[in-house]
Amino acid sequence: MVKSIRFGDHWIFKWEDIELGPPKEGEVLVKFETHDISFHAVDSNSCIQGIGAVGVVKALGSGVTGIKPGDRVAYYDPYPTGLYVEEQILSADKVALVPRLVLTDTAMSLLLKGMMTQFLLCSCFQVKPEHMVLIHPVAAGVGSIMCQWAKAIGATVIGTVLTKEQAAQAKEYGCHHTILYKEEDLVSRVDKITSGQGVEVVYDFVGQETFQRSLDCLKTRGYMVSVGPSLPDPLPVSVLAAKSLFFTRPSLIHYASTPKELKECIGEVLSNVELSVLRDLEPKTSPPLSAVQHSCGLSSN
Repeated sequence: MVKSIRFGDHWIFKWEDIELGPPKEGEVLVKFETHDISFHAVDSNSCIQGIGAVGVVKALGSGVTGIKPGDRVAYYDPYPTGLYVEEQILSADKVALVPRLVLTDTAMSLLLKGMMTQFLLCSCFQVKPEHMVLIHPVAAGVGSIMCQWAKAIGATVIGTVLTKEQAAQAKEYGCHHTILYKEEDLVSRVDKITSGQGVEVVYDFVGQETFQRSLDCLKTRGYMVSVGPSLPDPLPVSVLAAKSLFFTRPSLIHYASTPKELKECIGEVLSNVELSVLRDLEPKTSPPLSAVQHSCGLSSN
Protein backbone atom coordinates (compact mmCIF):
# COMPACT_ATOMS: atom_id res chain seq x y z
CA MET A 1 0.00 0.00 0.00
CA VAL A 2 1.15 3.54 -0.76
CA LYS A 3 -0.19 6.92 0.28
CA SER A 4 -2.07 9.15 -2.14
CA ILE A 5 -3.86 12.47 -2.05
CA ARG A 6 -7.44 12.52 -3.24
CA PHE A 7 -9.25 15.75 -4.09
CA GLY A 8 -12.88 15.38 -3.10
CA ASP A 9 -15.97 17.60 -3.19
CA HIS A 10 -15.71 21.10 -1.74
CA TRP A 11 -11.90 20.90 -1.86
CA ILE A 12 -11.69 18.23 0.81
CA PHE A 13 -8.26 16.60 0.63
CA LYS A 14 -7.88 13.00 1.74
CA TRP A 15 -4.61 11.26 2.52
CA GLU A 16 -5.45 7.68 1.59
CA ASP A 17 -3.91 4.27 1.06
CA ILE A 18 -4.01 2.80 -2.44
CA GLU A 19 -2.73 -0.52 -3.72
CA LEU A 20 -0.51 -0.78 -6.79
CA GLY A 21 0.10 -4.00 -8.64
CA PRO A 22 3.45 -4.83 -10.23
CA PRO A 23 4.46 -2.93 -13.39
CA LYS A 24 3.32 -4.61 -16.61
CA GLU A 25 5.14 -4.86 -19.92
CA GLY A 26 6.66 -1.49 -20.87
CA GLU A 27 6.00 0.03 -17.43
CA VAL A 28 8.10 1.17 -14.47
CA LEU A 29 7.29 1.60 -10.80
CA VAL A 30 8.61 4.94 -9.52
CA LYS A 31 8.87 6.20 -5.93
CA PHE A 32 8.45 9.97 -6.16
CA GLU A 33 10.83 12.35 -4.39
CA THR A 34 9.30 15.66 -5.45
CA HIS A 35 6.31 16.97 -7.38
CA ASP A 36 5.36 19.97 -9.43
CA ILE A 37 3.08 22.73 -8.13
CA SER A 38 0.62 23.21 -10.95
CA PHE A 39 -2.34 25.51 -11.57
CA HIS A 40 -3.45 22.90 -14.13
CA ALA A 41 -3.70 20.29 -11.39
CA VAL A 42 -5.56 22.65 -9.07
CA ASP A 43 -8.03 23.87 -11.66
CA SER A 44 -8.92 20.55 -13.23
CA ASN A 45 -10.36 19.23 -9.92
CA SER A 46 -10.14 15.56 -10.85
CA CYS A 47 -9.56 12.69 -8.48
CA ILE A 48 -5.78 12.39 -8.08
CA GLN A 49 -3.71 15.29 -9.37
CA GLY A 50 -0.23 16.17 -10.61
CA ILE A 51 1.38 16.58 -14.03
CA GLY A 52 5.09 16.27 -13.26
CA ALA A 53 7.40 14.52 -10.84
CA VAL A 54 10.93 13.24 -10.24
CA GLY A 55 11.62 9.98 -8.47
CA VAL A 56 13.57 6.72 -8.23
CA VAL A 57 12.77 3.60 -10.22
CA LYS A 58 11.83 0.70 -7.92
CA ALA A 59 10.82 -2.02 -10.38
CA LEU A 60 10.59 -2.72 -14.10
CA GLY A 61 8.00 -4.49 -16.20
CA SER A 62 9.08 -6.81 -18.97
CA GLY A 63 10.62 -5.37 -22.10
CA VAL A 64 11.94 -2.18 -20.47
CA THR A 65 15.47 -1.24 -21.52
CA GLY A 66 17.76 1.69 -20.80
CA ILE A 67 16.44 2.07 -17.24
CA LYS A 68 17.28 0.10 -14.13
CA PRO A 69 16.09 0.08 -10.51
CA GLY A 70 17.75 2.90 -8.59
CA ASP A 71 17.80 5.31 -11.55
CA ARG A 72 16.29 8.75 -11.04
CA VAL A 73 13.75 9.71 -13.68
CA ALA A 74 11.63 12.73 -14.57
CA TYR A 75 8.08 12.47 -15.85
CA TYR A 76 5.62 14.93 -17.36
CA ASP A 77 2.10 14.57 -18.66
CA PRO A 78 -0.15 17.58 -19.45
CA TYR A 79 -3.18 15.75 -18.12
CA PRO A 80 -3.48 14.89 -14.40
CA THR A 81 -2.38 11.29 -14.05
CA GLY A 82 -2.15 10.52 -10.37
CA LEU A 83 1.23 11.96 -9.45
CA TYR A 84 0.30 13.27 -6.03
CA VAL A 85 1.12 9.85 -4.63
CA GLU A 86 4.15 8.28 -2.98
CA GLU A 87 4.60 5.77 -5.81
CA GLN A 88 3.08 5.26 -9.23
CA ILE A 89 3.31 2.96 -12.24
CA LEU A 90 4.26 4.89 -15.38
CA SER A 91 4.83 4.09 -19.03
CA ALA A 92 8.58 3.64 -19.50
CA ASP A 93 8.57 5.53 -22.79
CA LYS A 94 7.39 8.69 -21.01
CA VAL A 95 10.17 8.95 -18.42
CA ALA A 96 13.67 10.34 -18.92
CA LEU A 97 16.80 9.72 -16.90
CA VAL A 98 17.94 12.55 -14.62
CA PRO A 99 21.70 13.13 -15.01
CA ARG A 100 23.76 12.14 -11.96
CA LEU A 101 25.01 15.69 -11.26
CA VAL A 102 21.54 17.29 -11.36
CA LEU A 103 19.84 17.68 -7.98
CA THR A 104 16.32 16.28 -7.73
CA ASP A 105 14.71 19.57 -6.69
CA THR A 106 16.57 21.42 -9.43
CA ALA A 107 15.35 18.96 -12.05
CA MET A 108 11.76 19.33 -10.90
CA SER A 109 11.73 23.10 -10.50
CA LEU A 110 13.08 23.60 -14.02
CA LEU A 111 11.25 20.78 -15.77
CA LEU A 112 8.03 22.42 -17.00
CA LYS A 113 9.54 25.87 -17.59
CA GLY A 114 12.44 24.21 -19.36
CA MET A 115 10.12 22.15 -21.56
CA MET A 116 8.20 25.29 -22.49
CA THR A 117 11.48 26.97 -23.37
CA GLN A 118 12.72 24.02 -25.42
CA PHE A 119 9.69 23.83 -27.66
CA LEU A 120 9.42 27.61 -28.07
CA LEU A 121 13.08 28.16 -28.98
CA CYS A 122 13.85 24.89 -30.77
CA SER A 123 10.62 23.64 -32.36
CA CYS A 124 7.91 26.28 -32.65
CA PHE A 125 10.53 28.64 -34.09
CA GLN A 126 14.14 27.51 -34.36
CA VAL A 127 16.30 30.27 -32.90
CA LYS A 128 19.79 30.50 -34.43
CA PRO A 129 22.94 32.35 -33.32
CA GLU A 130 22.44 35.15 -35.85
CA HIS A 131 18.90 35.89 -34.69
CA MET A 132 17.63 38.75 -32.55
CA VAL A 133 14.71 37.76 -30.33
CA LEU A 134 12.29 39.76 -28.19
CA ILE A 135 11.00 38.10 -25.02
CA HIS A 136 8.11 39.99 -23.53
CA PRO A 137 8.46 40.01 -20.50
CA VAL A 138 11.77 38.43 -19.57
CA ALA A 139 12.20 38.90 -15.83
CA ALA A 140 10.44 35.84 -14.40
CA GLY A 141 8.95 32.43 -15.08
CA VAL A 142 9.44 30.93 -18.53
CA GLY A 143 10.83 34.22 -19.86
CA SER A 144 13.83 34.06 -17.52
CA ILE A 145 14.62 30.48 -18.60
CA MET A 146 14.22 31.40 -22.27
CA CYS A 147 16.70 34.23 -21.81
CA GLN A 148 19.36 31.84 -20.52
CA TRP A 149 18.77 29.27 -23.27
CA ALA A 150 18.61 31.81 -26.11
CA LYS A 151 21.88 33.38 -24.96
CA ALA A 152 23.50 29.94 -24.90
CA ILE A 153 22.37 29.41 -28.50
CA GLY A 154 24.17 32.64 -29.37
CA ALA A 155 21.15 34.78 -30.19
CA THR A 156 20.87 38.44 -29.19
CA VAL A 157 18.19 38.70 -26.50
CA ILE A 158 16.00 41.76 -26.02
CA GLY A 159 13.72 41.59 -22.98
CA THR A 160 11.00 43.80 -21.57
CA VAL A 161 10.70 44.51 -17.85
CA LEU A 162 8.61 46.66 -15.53
CA THR A 163 11.28 47.96 -13.15
CA LYS A 164 14.99 48.78 -13.04
CA GLU A 165 15.37 45.97 -10.50
CA GLN A 166 13.93 43.52 -13.00
CA ALA A 167 16.26 44.92 -15.66
CA ALA A 168 19.27 44.18 -13.48
CA GLN A 169 17.95 40.68 -12.82
CA ALA A 170 17.39 40.08 -16.54
CA LYS A 171 20.99 41.08 -17.22
CA GLU A 172 22.08 38.34 -14.81
CA TYR A 173 20.05 35.85 -16.85
CA GLY A 174 21.97 36.89 -19.96
CA CYS A 175 19.63 39.46 -21.51
CA HIS A 176 21.64 41.75 -23.80
CA HIS A 177 19.14 44.63 -23.95
CA THR A 178 16.32 45.48 -21.53
CA ILE A 179 13.38 47.80 -22.15
CA LEU A 180 11.13 49.32 -19.48
CA TYR A 181 8.06 48.83 -21.64
CA LYS A 182 5.70 50.85 -19.42
CA GLU A 183 8.03 53.87 -19.58
CA GLU A 184 9.83 53.55 -22.90
CA ASP A 185 8.52 53.28 -26.46
CA LEU A 186 8.94 49.57 -27.15
CA VAL A 187 8.89 49.79 -30.94
CA SER A 188 11.34 52.71 -31.09
CA ARG A 189 13.79 51.00 -28.74
CA VAL A 190 13.69 47.74 -30.70
CA ASP A 191 14.11 49.67 -33.92
CA LYS A 192 17.23 51.36 -32.52
CA ILE A 193 18.72 48.15 -31.10
CA THR A 194 18.21 46.29 -34.39
CA SER A 195 19.34 49.21 -36.59
CA GLY A 196 15.89 49.42 -38.12
CA GLN A 197 15.72 45.76 -39.10
CA GLY A 198 13.39 44.41 -36.42
CA VAL A 199 13.66 41.05 -34.68
CA GLU A 200 13.22 37.59 -36.19
CA VAL A 201 10.80 36.45 -33.51
CA VAL A 202 8.73 37.89 -30.66
CA TYR A 203 7.66 35.71 -27.75
CA ASP A 204 4.72 37.61 -26.24
CA PHE A 205 3.57 36.41 -22.83
CA VAL A 206 1.43 39.49 -22.20
CA GLY A 207 -1.28 39.27 -24.85
CA GLN A 208 -3.89 41.73 -26.04
CA GLU A 209 -2.26 44.79 -24.48
CA THR A 210 0.98 44.35 -26.44
CA PHE A 211 -0.23 42.52 -29.56
CA GLN A 212 0.18 45.33 -32.09
CA ARG A 213 3.45 46.60 -30.61
CA SER A 214 4.89 43.11 -30.77
CA LEU A 215 3.98 42.87 -34.47
CA ASP A 216 5.58 46.26 -35.09
CA CYS A 217 8.87 45.00 -33.62
CA LEU A 218 9.17 42.21 -36.19
CA LYS A 219 11.20 42.28 -39.35
CA THR A 220 9.67 41.27 -42.68
CA ARG A 221 8.63 37.61 -42.56
CA GLY A 222 9.13 37.60 -38.80
CA TYR A 223 7.38 35.23 -36.38
CA MET A 224 4.93 36.32 -33.72
CA VAL A 225 4.65 33.62 -31.05
CA SER A 226 1.75 34.46 -28.75
CA VAL A 227 1.62 32.67 -25.41
CA GLY A 228 -0.13 35.40 -23.43
CA PRO A 229 -3.48 34.98 -21.65
CA SER A 230 -5.58 36.90 -24.18
CA LEU A 231 -5.68 38.23 -27.74
CA PRO A 232 -7.70 40.84 -29.61
CA ASP A 233 -11.12 39.51 -30.52
CA PRO A 234 -11.61 39.20 -33.39
CA LEU A 235 -7.97 38.59 -34.26
CA PRO A 236 -6.92 41.19 -36.88
CA VAL A 237 -5.30 38.69 -39.25
CA SER A 238 -5.09 41.28 -42.02
CA VAL A 239 -2.36 43.21 -40.16
CA LEU A 240 0.05 40.33 -40.79
CA ALA A 241 0.06 41.12 -44.50
CA ALA A 242 1.95 44.41 -44.08
CA LYS A 243 5.24 42.52 -43.61
CA SER A 244 4.22 38.95 -44.56
CA LEU A 245 4.35 38.01 -40.90
CA PHE A 246 3.77 34.58 -39.41
CA PHE A 247 1.57 34.15 -36.33
CA THR A 248 1.18 31.15 -34.04
CA ARG A 249 -0.42 30.45 -30.68
CA PRO A 250 1.28 27.19 -29.68
CA SER A 251 0.84 24.71 -26.85
CA LEU A 252 3.40 22.35 -25.34
CA ILE A 253 0.84 19.57 -25.58
CA HIS A 254 1.12 19.62 -29.38
CA TYR A 255 4.92 19.74 -29.41
CA ALA A 256 5.41 16.84 -26.99
CA SER A 257 2.53 14.73 -28.20
CA THR A 258 4.47 11.51 -28.82
CA PRO A 259 6.70 9.56 -26.43
CA LYS A 260 9.70 10.33 -28.66
CA GLU A 261 9.04 14.09 -28.63
CA LEU A 262 8.38 14.04 -24.90
CA LYS A 263 11.58 12.19 -24.00
CA GLU A 264 13.67 14.34 -26.33
CA CYS A 265 12.22 17.50 -24.81
CA ILE A 266 12.79 16.41 -21.20
CA GLY A 267 16.23 15.04 -22.05
CA GLU A 268 17.38 18.27 -23.65
CA VAL A 269 16.14 20.31 -20.69
CA LEU A 270 17.98 18.13 -18.16
CA SER A 271 21.11 18.10 -20.30
CA ASN A 272 21.16 21.90 -20.26
CA VAL A 273 20.66 21.88 -16.51
CA GLU A 274 23.61 19.52 -16.14
CA LEU A 275 25.75 21.80 -18.33
CA SER A 276 24.70 24.84 -16.21
CA VAL A 277 23.06 26.47 -19.23
CA LEU A 278 19.93 26.75 -17.08
CA ARG A 279 20.05 27.88 -13.46
CA ASP A 280 17.57 27.16 -10.70
CA LEU A 281 16.02 30.60 -10.27
CA GLU A 282 12.59 30.05 -8.74
CA PRO A 283 12.46 26.61 -7.10
CA LYS A 284 8.91 25.48 -6.27
CA THR A 285 8.56 21.77 -5.66
CA SER A 286 6.85 19.66 -3.06
CA PRO A 287 6.70 16.14 -1.67
CA PRO A 288 3.15 14.72 -1.76
CA LEU A 289 1.64 16.00 1.50
CA SER A 290 2.96 19.54 1.31
CA ALA A 291 1.91 19.60 -2.35
CA VAL A 292 -1.70 19.60 -1.13
CA GLN A 293 -1.01 22.53 1.17
CA HIS A 294 0.64 24.45 -1.66
CA SER A 295 -2.25 23.63 -3.97
CA CYS A 296 -4.70 25.01 -1.40
CA GLY A 297 -2.72 28.23 -1.33
CA LEU A 298 -2.59 28.45 -5.11
CA SER A 299 -6.29 27.83 -5.57
CA SER A 300 -7.23 30.54 -3.08
CA ASN A 301 -5.23 33.24 -4.88
